[in-house]
Amino acid sequence: MKSPVLAALLLGTATVMLGPVACTQAADQDQAAAPSPGTEIGIEPGWMDTSAKPGDDFYAYANGNWSQDIPADRSSVSAFWLAQQQTERQMDSLVQDILASDPEPGSNEALLKTFYQSFTDTKAIDAAGMKPVQADLQRFEAIADKQQLAKVLGSQVRADVDALNSTDLETENLFGVFVTQALKGGEVVPYLMQGGLGMPSREYYLSDDPKMAALRKQYRSYIEDLFKAAGLDDAAARAQRVYDLEIKIAKAHESYEEQNDWTTGAGLWSQADFAAKAPGMDWQAFFAGAGLGDVKTFDAFDPEATPRLAGLVGSEPLAAWKDWLAFHQINANAAYLPGKIDQLHFGFYGTALQGKEAQRARDKRALDAIDTYLGDAMGKLYVEHFFPASSKQRIQGMVEEIKAAFVKRLDGIDWLDPKTREEAKKKVAAMEIGVGYPDTWTTYSGVDLQPGGAYANKQALEKLHYRQQLAKIGKPQDKGEWWMNAQLVNAVNLPVQNAINFPAAILQRPFYDAKADAASNYGGIGAVIGHELSHSFDSSGADFDATAAMRNWWTDKDRAAFDKAGDKLAAQYDTYEPFPGVHVRGRQVLGENIADVAGLVAAYDAYRSSLGGKEAPVIDGLTGDQRFFIAYAQSNANKTREAQLRKQIATDGHAPAAYRALTVRNLDAWYKAFGVEPGDKLYLKPEERVTIW
Repeated sequence: MKSPVLAALLLGTATVMLGPVACTQAADQDQAAAPSPGTEIGIEPGWMDTSAKPGDDFYAYANGNWSQDIPADRSSVSAFWLAQQQTERQMDSLVQDILASDPEPGSNEALLKTFYQSFTDTKAIDAAGMKPVQADLQRFEAIADKQQLAKVLGSQVRADVDALNSTDLETENLFGVFVTQALKGGEVVPYLMQGGLGMPSREYYLSDDPKMAALRKQYRSYIEDLFKAAGLDDAAARAQRVYDLEIKIAKAHESYEEQNDWTTGAGLWSQADFAAKAPGMDWQAFFAGAGLGDVKTFDAFDPEATPRLAGLVGSEPLAAWKDWLAFHQINANAAYLPGKIDQLHFGFYGTALQGKEAQRARDKRALDAIDTYLGDAMGKLYVEHFFPASSKQRIQGMVEEIKAAFVKRLDGIDWLDPKTREEAKKKVAAMEIGVGYPDTWTTYSGVDLQPGGAYANKQALEKLHYRQQLAKIGKPQDKGEWWMNAQLVNAVNLPVQNAINFPAAILQRPFYDAKADAASNYGGIGAVIGHELSHSFDSSGADFDATAAMRNWWTDKDRAAFDKAGDKLAAQYDTYEPFPGVHVRGRQVLGENIADVAGLVAAYDAYRSSLGGKEAPVIDGLTGDQRFFIAYAQSNANKTREAQLRKQIATDGHAPAAYRALTVRNLDAWYKAFGVEPGDKLYLKPEERVTIW
């Protein structure tokens, strides 16, 4: 399942679909010390439209001549995507070397070779037809009663962790499992979370928006077409049963806002609690099927939705559930089944939902699949070739500077009670900062991948990952656990670990260049570092203490002041209107915007501190402060198709990139740097500017 929990328990810099974050190659990084003022400007002058007035349209000023067209196989392009292209080329070079070699059986290289070749062998996939999935379809068809249904629903459960490394939009699971420390601290438990929808969120099923209604019709047709292509009889009736059931599942779901109320998601339930509070499903059979039969304690993350979903298991016809299972098994594995299935899947998920005009090349999709299912196998090779261990030190130094700047800001906040301030400082001091790659890599021992077995190989890797996640249950939290691949251009804050991951691939242009002037590095990667650090103190992260337990460490007065500032920022973003009548949802994107504002201020303070009291040189007519803010805006360079942008506004915790670039409106230094004055379109009165941390 792909739940908003990933915007909560895992707070990432960039959305998976819109692409991650970036800097230069390791070869360049090796030649330089920690970021310091250099001779290269760092920013991209060619992207700028200097005819635009910064105070009227700062995004256009920084990015107005960014001429990147959206490829037919993309829903968007961005600064993140540019960096990912370089990473993809590096990954491809590694794969080509592996394909030309004879790796030792059982090695990571052997697994990568077999998986890649099986995924790209479309002739073998087409020749196999629907045979690979037949055993699963027969298993569903053989369900004779609701007890067997519950057991099969349990057997379909997978660990909801790969969404940060995946571009999948759909799920085959009624419930997802996420394994980490309980929200209120203590040992590691499985979180049970709502799932079961083939479209991105409940709004797609329930909204009155005409575009959403049109998508529902397309989805209903897609379900029927998929059944027909799979050779199942009575496709129209099956499709209607699936569609009708998913409407009911959507109504059972908690809303985005409800899911982000962590106080309701922190309840610990026993298996007996599920039976008592969520009747309708045989929970004993479900947990047995999910391999959770011996687990005593669960986090019921969606306590309102869970009883409603269980009730549907009890009330809805067995035939509808069997069709639903069949559809989702085919749908979630479309890339591993015949081309006609794969193309139908792309037609809906790629074109209808995201506006893409063409499917990505199969070899590129193979690299995406490797990221999802063999991420650490590739990551280990990636850092060995492109990210020497010494590179960690360079970014770790920047992290420490920005942490120090953040702590210094805490000392200057007059509304903070001394006890609250000390708690915040403790939290910063206790943060586990992971740079580049994990200390311990995932192992893939025990998995048997077969040449020509694309579908079976994917199932085997999913099940291995699920077993590895379940093995953590009941043990102390590992603060050093990573949730992103080293080769992913992104970054993530982990509130339930009080930890941050900065993958190796983030250290590329346009966010970081060791040869460039410091202003651009602090405005780029520095703002990313500040963003992730500040997530620990955003509207959700602030609920957790230094031990990563959800605990109120605030005075009532302090929390009220913090929430008031958050309300002000949410209202600011409510005013942005990407389409007529369609506004950014300030409350939905509040956590990310708090991290943007606080992170940018901390990065700016660290930048000014790095100058040692001197002024930065003027380069190409631009001051250091101007380059800092331009670099930040250029890190948000983005072009997005309408369908994808509408989906982002409806479902994502991140504001569209052009509006994230306007975070600068809240920093006094930006006004001074560009001479922004009353009457300029972006001007905010000093009392209207939002300062958080």
